[in-house]
Amino acid sequence: MSDDDIFRALGDPTRRAIFEKLATGALNASALREGMAISQPAMSQHLAVLRNASLVRERRQGRYVNYEVDPDGLARIAGWLSRYRTYWPARIDALRDLLKDMDQ
Repeated sequence: MSDDDIFRALGDPTRRAIFEKLATGALNASALREGMAISQPAMSQHLAVLRNASLVRERRQGRYVNYEVDPDGLARIAGWLSRYRTYWPARIDALRDLLKDMDQ
């Protein structure tokens, strides 16, 4: 799994919506489909992409499968973002200085 897999998985608006729903807690596929115009096979495909990118994991409870956010995938996203964390404060400071100069 690469960073590309993670961002490719989250590049789809439906998968982002599924991921955001799971950020609130574990849900089964039927609960994930509520409020979404998506078929069960399509939901299964989207969940497979998210699982393969290590963004979602499944837990079986009896005959039900619950899905939840996989912390390992979140750690990879956080790691990628941390490379750019030092860039933004300097850019924001420069923007603040520019806006002050424009006000004068």
